[in-house]
Amino acid sequence: MTTPPPAHIAMFSIAAHGHVNPSLEVIRELVARGHRVTYAIPPALAEKVAETGAELKLWNSILPSPDDDPEAWGSTILDNVEPFLNDAIQALPQLIEAYEGDEPDLVLHDIASYPARVLAHRWGVKAISLSPNLVGWDGYEKELLEPMWEEPKKTERGQAYYARFQAWLEENGITQDPDSFGGRPARSIVLIPKALQPNADRVDESVHSFVGACQGDRSAQGDWTRPAGAEKVLLVSLGSAFTKLPAFYRECVKAFGDLPGWHMVLQIGKHVDPAELGAIPGNVEVRDWVPQLAILKQADAFITHAGAGGSQEGLATGTPMVCVPQAVDQFGNADMLQALGVARHVATEEATAETLREAVLALTDDPEVARRLKEIQEQMAAEGGTQRAADLIEAELGSKRA
Repeated sequence: MTTPPPAHIAMFSIAAHGHVNPSLEVIRELVARGHRVTYAIPPALAEKVAETGAELKLWNSILPSPDDDPEAWGSTILDNVEPFLNDAIQALPQLIEAYEGDEPDLVLHDIASYPARVLAHRWGVKAISLSPNLVGWDGYEKELLEPMWEEPKKTERGQAYYARFQAWLEENGITQDPDSFGGRPARSIVLIPKALQPNADRVDESVHSFVGACQGDRSAQGDWTRPAGAEKVLLVSLGSAFTKLPAFYRECVKAFGDLPGWHMVLQIGKHVDPAELGAIPGNVEVRDWVPQLAILKQADAFITHAGAGGSQEGLATGTPMVCVPQAVDQFGNADMLQALGVARHVATEEATAETLREAVLALTDDPEVARRLKEIQEQMAAEGGTQRAADLIEAELGSKRA
């Protein structure tokens, strides 16, 4: 393969760990290959991005920040999507100014960065989506989108949202409708294992290339040492956003506190006071944040919200999972992991101490679960990860027109 000359590649994302983390190693690799990579990101995650060697292009977001109370996102689908459109509309002028006279040769973008595709169209360069979760398949609109939006589209608020989105696209020369614009990129690199993709046999792989996990070296995030005498280790983490669940954490403590041979690492986030959990047994380690991958490499089980990042980290480390999903794609991920035979899907309202303990013990005692995890690990290793993602991006540099 001919190595392309160094290029200016621009990456765009939002200030959310689950959208930034999956592609960081790809950005680091592109910088290492000699490309100039600029990265448009709000200040909240600027330090994390800067560690890749990318040059920052800062812009101000109006989305809830990673440290905000998760209730800031509301509870309905319109509550969830309207902030992204509002943010995109106000971000676009900032980004136009930031790149004035410094236009890139290629645009990379997270799926939530609507301005990136508008800018690529404006500049006449290719845009590649770096998807941190599932992508559309043949029939995706009828099977998933239409049922999900049937009722909201009947409301005045839902119609206003779509009309505003369509008008913004048309103002910027985009002919796609909002659903196609958000869900049907011209080119996509998928940063999850194919095993996590629903209806993978109906995904157009001329558009979507699965490269699997791009995890890299996480030593900068810290290490973790397994306590002496811990026969089994359980990690409990609901990610970085939907963590305000003290009742759930109390059930975890009840389930595994003082369970012979077990040590539990319980990540509770920034919105729960450890005092809300009551007395903490000696075999329970309560943290507001943990170096997740470092612990998973030593863990025997993982209770997770089944976000795309955590799901693939569990698969990559061969860790059985109990999935307690909280939002958006997590429910589908939980179902996929259960169908793969490596996890149990437990609804939050059913996540009692007894249910959690039974699920964890059943998974860790089942040799078939261990066999399936090993099989999936081998499949993931063959997907190429960071190196293949960077190769595919460089392959697009030869033809710059959108």
